[in-house]
Amino acid sequence: MADGDRLTLSLSSGGDVVIKLRRDLAPGHVQRITELANDGFYDGVVFHRVIPGFMAQGGDPTGTGTSGSKLPNLKAEFSREPHVRGTASMARTSDPDSANSQFFICFDDARFLDNQYTVWGQVESGMEHIDALPVGEPPREPGKIVKATVS
Repeated sequence: MADGDRLTLSLSSGGDVVIKLRRDLAPGHVQRITELANDGFYDGVVFHRVIPGFMAQGGDPTGTGTSGSKLPNLKAEFSREPHVRGTASMARTSDPDSANSQFFICFDDARFLDNQYTVWGQVESGMEHIDALPVGEPPREPGKIVKATVS
């Protein structure tokens, strides 16, 4: 396991989610996630959109789903990697090159997203903590990332 291969999200639900970073699929997006995690950007950020059977979305510092980091948006790095349970992918607007800091993790297969969103990781362990996030758009008491670390 090389340096910077895993993102660990310590969630308010009391558990850690370990995501294998897929630099081979999306080097620019993995670099962004790594940079933001190392800067503490994701610490305290909520999952503002949690839809059972679909996905949990977070990464907006305002918790509204309308914002991102101060860094420039990223160019799309679409791949043939499928959106299946545990896939970590970037959220964006209708502009393919608008991903910034928001991401989502799929609860179930969402193959209709394939080739339209940048896949940057896969949950290796702790998916039960994603499953346990409070649901809603936004949830009344949203779950949050206590700490995000890359190792």
